[in-house]
Amino acid sequence: MRKNELIKEINRLKKEKRAVILAHNYQPEEIQEIADFVGDSLELSRQAAEVEADIIVFCGVHFMAETAKILAPQKKILLPDLRARCPMADMITGDDLRWMKGQHPGKKVVAYVNTTAEVKAETDVCCTSANAVKVVSSLPEAEIIFVPDRNLADYVSRNSGKKLQAWDGYCPIHEEIKPKHIERMKKKHPGAEVWAHPECRPDVLPLVDRILSTGQMIKEAPKSGAGEIIVATEVGILHRLRKENPDKKFYPAREKAICKNMKRINLKKVYRALLLERPEVIVEAGLADRAREAINQMVRLA
Repeated sequence: MRKNELIKEINRLKKEKRAVILAHNYQPEEIQEIADFVGDSLELSRQAAEVEADIIVFCGVHFMAETAKILAPQKKILLPDLRARCPMADMITGDDLRWMKGQHPGKKVVAYVNTTAEVKAETDVCCTSANAVKVVSSLPEAEIIFVPDRNLADYVSRNSGKKLQAWDGYCPIHEEIKPKHIERMKKKHPGAEVWAHPECRPDVLPLVDRILSTGQMIKEAPKSGAGEIIVATEVGILHRLRKENPDKKFYPAREKAICKNMKRINLKKVYRALLLERPEVIVEAGLADRAREAINQMVRLA
């Protein structure tokens, strides 16, 4: 089928099956354009829980679809390509976290939402990149286990004053954005502001003007007085930033900051997922209940 035919069929199946398409900010442009909602991982999971639909087609990576299932257990959650996984989330398992808890007995565990359901189930409270500092600061303990992102842990520790025992995980895309890329873009666009995601390396963050999650970037862009903005995160977000702010110019800090896993999903796979109602993401009920409590605790604290 041609692109227009695919879109027509996708829309037909959505209506027929009471389905909704959710797309992460890093998804390919064609997927963002057909989505009912575009946002960050937790924002989309909340949409999954709240929206009136029987089927959710989650265009993102596996842990995001899992989180949507945890928050919307009664709905069928489809991930168009099960190979779309997050390398950072896969850097730690439930066994790894149980081992780490054994090394630091009695310590509270804060887990980034970029983790599997198995890891969330072993966690006291989850956090997002936007609220991580607030969540950690709200805990009375001076020392806390933080998984899986060492870069986010460093940022949170500096801004909360807490000692974090961090797992040695990282986002490969943000890890490859280096100071030389920031400096090069600053020289190329001397009047531009520089925004960076807190998953970026500790040697990058001091070079930028603002440290923001993807959701915060979307919200802050219309308010910013800057006419040009260099963005240090995965390049997929540039489509939405440019679309919603046509009066501003946005540049990638590193043009090769592309998550291949996020780009695995395409229109054909969305169509096939809706047609066949698979691949479906399942989370065992007991595991989901424990993971949900860690997410709910985040909402209470943040």
